[in-house]
Amino acid sequence: MLRPTWRIRDLRVVLVGIVFIAAWVGIGYRLFQVQVVEAATFVADGEDQRIRVEDKAAKRGTIFDRDGIELAVSVDLPTVFADPALIDDPVGTAQLLAPLYHGDVAELTERLSQSESRFTYVVRHLEVEVADRIKTAVLDNKIEGIYFQNEPYRVYPAGDLAAQVLGFVQQDDQSGLEGLEAQFDHLLTGLPGKQVLERDPEGRPIPLGELLIEPAIPGYDLRTTIDREIQYAAQQAAADAVVDTNALAATIVVMVPGTGEILAMATAPTFDPNDRSTIDIAAVRNRAVTDVYEPGSTLKVITVAAALDAGIVVPSNSWNVPAAYEVEGKEDPYTDVGREEDRMMSVAEILMSSSNVGTIQIQERLGNELHHQYLDAFGLGQLTTDSIPGEVPGLLHPLEDWISATAGASTAIGYRVDVTALQMAAVFGTIANDGVWVEPHVVSELIHPDGSRDVTVPRQRPVLSERTAEQMQELLQGVVEQGTGRRASIEDFAVGGKTGTTEKFLYEEGFYSEDDRIASFIGIAPIDGPEIVVAVVLDSPHGEIEEGEAMVELQFGGVSAAPVFARVAEAALQALGVAPDAP
Repeated sequence: MLRPTWRIRDLRVVLVGIVFIAAWVGIGYRLFQVQVVEAATFVADGEDQRIRVEDKAAKRGTIFDRDGIELAVSVDLPTVFADPALIDDPVGTAQLLAPLYHGDVAELTERLSQSESRFTYVVRHLEVEVADRIKTAVLDNKIEGIYFQNEPYRVYPAGDLAAQVLGFVQQDDQSGLEGLEAQFDHLLTGLPGKQVLERDPEGRPIPLGELLIEPAIPGYDLRTTIDREIQYAAQQAAADAVVDTNALAATIVVMVPGTGEILAMATAPTFDPNDRSTIDIAAVRNRAVTDVYEPGSTLKVITVAAALDAGIVVPSNSWNVPAAYEVEGKEDPYTDVGREEDRMMSVAEILMSSSNVGTIQIQERLGNELHHQYLDAFGLGQLTTDSIPGEVPGLLHPLEDWISATAGASTAIGYRVDVTALQMAAVFGTIANDGVWVEPHVVSELIHPDGSRDVTVPRQRPVLSERTAEQMQELLQGVVEQGTGRRASIEDFAVGGKTGTTEKFLYEEGFYSEDDRIASFIGIAPIDGPEIVVAVVLDSPHGEIEEGEAMVELQFGGVSAAPVFARVAEAALQALGVAPDAP
């Protein structure tokens, strides 16, 4: 039998067949690798390209005034961002978009040219009109890779009103940086949510694709005790006082003595939290709680009140008060400003004329131990509350450190003690509130996302008897009507208070200034049924004003701070609707 003859074309067919078989085997192997061996990897890669997990920021809680008017609120503003990998013409895109929001063309070009990055901001927190212009330009020019979304932005509708109390946030992540915004950041922030969805390569959502939304939980709201009208009046008075007295700064606190509510807490100079581009960092400080000073004669009210409460003296007690008084351990004698002769003075007259010598004599009868107990009971050397950010406790030396024979004498007239304006407002609030100290506070309630509320219940403690508080109110009224505080008087209202003037201690240098003083006045209004306490502290007032035919120096609290008290107290009483005293 003859063998078949192989022809060239038959060989070609065989070779082609072998190639096809090899190809199918290779394809089959690759399919096996892709669909079985590496299936999970490719599924994950595909999901990474399509499925995106996006954080959904929680709405930051709102801060309200006492009447429910917004002081700090978050609003949604348009933000423009880009995927540089999809930008074909970074230079042209930047030249088109940057002028629309007054941006820098070169800077935007650089960011859009970073093709290895899949995300960059073009511009954030735009006005809606500007965002619409950019969106129109993107659509008209068919630019790929430019996207729009809304982002929360913190605004302060009242501008600089209570700026040091409210503080502000870091706009990038909305975290609190100062004030209540920082103190209550963990509550205001809320809990972020998530959004899981499928997008195509150009970032557009895929219809009927995977979608999962885990909603964000909004933050708590805060209702403060701040009264907008009274706060505005205090801020204006503080700003004018800085100008009128050439002071470095002014601090004013307005408080309701019976409840501890802070109606106003003003500091000048101040700032606008909406525009921090040229902010002076010193203006951010809430001086009412961060700055300490020696209170001087305003602290004499504790010395006198303690002696009255302990039954050691009564207002009518009188004795000889020498023009100069020597205390063991002090090189120079204590004296009274403007008095060069001995004089018989009652307790009422000692407080009315702010006699250093007479107050020291009262303190000697009181004794260091009892004196220190009352200073402690009034809250000196302690934080008044945990709800006001930045507060410092001041300084009340322990009794065992009163080793110097002059310690009690100096403390009696307001030296050797560091206080804040808020602490001193609380001291006078105790006298106004029938001897009961009430915790000052600026947050009246926390409002949960579900609408439930945590109402602030301030701490209270008795310090003086009701009778002693009444006696002190009468004595403080005499200070205004006949003593050093006459410039604090208000038409149609009887008020009481105390002046204070101390040499300014320079803490960094460790000695007293030769030129600067701390001038203060703290008062109660009306004296018959107190509604408010107003504390005014001026840092380094300078100059003189004419009074009759004489010139008086503004460095004294009775000259510079007392009129500021009168202005603020009158405005506050009107805002609260307090009826004038009966004629």
